[in-house]
Order: sequence, then C-alpha cells, then structure tokens
Amino acid sequence: MKHEITVTEGSNIIAFSGEIDLESSPVAREILLKSFDRSGNVIVDLSGVTYIDSSGVASLVEALQAAKKNGSQFALAAASEPTRRVLELARLDKVFTMYESVAEGINA
Repeated sequence: MKHEITVTEGSNIIAFSGEIDLESSPVAREILLKSFDRSGNVIVDLSGVTYIDSSGVASLVEALQAAKKNGSQFALAAASEPTRRVLELARLDKVFTMYESVAEGINA
C-alpha cells in the first residue's frame, strides 16, 4: 500500500493505492487517525485501491467514528470497483458519505 496526502481548498486528501489488507491496515489506520490532527475535512481517495479486506474496512470505520467525535467531515471518494463492491456488500455505502470523485467531495 502506498499513500499520498495533499491539502486542497481546506480539505485533507488522503490517496491510497494498492492493497489495504491485514498487513497494511495498521499503517492506513495511523495515517487516517493522524489526519484529524490537521484542520479541515478529510476525503479518502480510494481510486487506486486494488483490494481491501475487513481490516482495511475497519480502519475506515474507525476513522469515521474519530471524525464524528472530532466534529470533522469524513468522506470516501472515487472508490475503485473492488473497493465499492466490498463496501456495498457490507452495506457501508449507506454509512459513509461517498463521492464519485475527489473534486465532487471538495466542492460538496
């Protein structure tokens, strides 16, 4: 798993790529939770994620809970097809705010 963090128009954009699995999810979790140290909203770009398992999904859920506790906005954007399928099967597409693109999330 790789990641890149950028700040655009007051939003922290975290772009993940590769696999978010049992091996890499602790790093993803740490990155997500540290993003709330900065001010602004958090948008997670999932367009480059080729695989996500339950531990990766748990990291996203924990970040959503931290955002709510922190009073921050948290959204997922541009979920790849494999990632979208996992989120839909778990019915988490109804829990997360999801955008078709990062630009849509920034402009929301």
